[in-house]
Amino acid sequence: MFHRGPIATPGQRIGLLGGSFDPPHGGHVHITGWALRNLALDRVWWLVSPGNPLKARGPAAIERRLAACRALIRHPRVTVTDIERHLATRYTADTLARLSAHYPGVRFVWLMGSDSLAGFHRWQRWDWIMANYPVGVLARPGEQVRAGLSPAARRFARQRLPQSAATLLGRGGEARWTLLTGPMSPDSSTAIRARGDWP
Repeated sequence: MFHRGPIATPGQRIGLLGGSFDPPHGGHVHITGWALRNLALDRVWWLVSPGNPLKARGPAAIERRLAACRALIRHPRVTVTDIERHLATRYTADTLARLSAHYPGVRFVWLMGSDSLAGFHRWQRWDWIMANYPVGVLARPGEQVRAGLSPAARRFARQRLPQSAATLLGRGGEARWTLLTGPMSPDSSTAIRARGDWP
C-alpha cells in the first residue's frame, strides 16, 4: 500500500528536488527559492532519497538527513519528504511514474543542478524523463559549460526554453527544459563532508 504523501491538487505545478541531501546545505535552499520564483512553481518537494544508485558510498541514515533538512528549510511552500522510501523506487524515472499515477492532474517539474545535467545520460531512462517531464536545471558554480555540452542538452536542444520564458515550464502538454543562470551558492555536500562537518 502506498504511503500517504504530501497533499497536492490537480492543476498544481510542483517542483521535485531529489537527492541524498548528505548533508543538506544553503545551496539547496538557494536553488529551491530560485526555482519557486523563476519557474513560478506552486510548491517544491525535497525528495530525500534512501540512496543513490550512481554512488558506491551510502549516505547517512535517512532519519538523520530528514531531520537536518527540516531544520534547515522552513518555507510554507516547501515540503521535505521521504516518499521514495515508501514508493520503494530506486530510480528517478520510476519515482516520477509512480507519483504521476498517484497524483493525477498534478504537473511535476524535475529540478536538478547543472552538475547533474552534465551526467544525466548515465541515469536510468534519462531520455524518457526529458521527453515526458519538464526539467528545470539550476546553474552550479563551474558547471554551466559542461551542462550545455552534455548529451542530454544536445539531444533535447530543440526542446529548451530560454530563461526569459522559464515560467512557461510545465504549462501545456509538451515536456520542455530550461537552464537558469544567476547568482550561485558555492555550498557543496561533498565539501562539507570533506571538512568533517558532517561526520
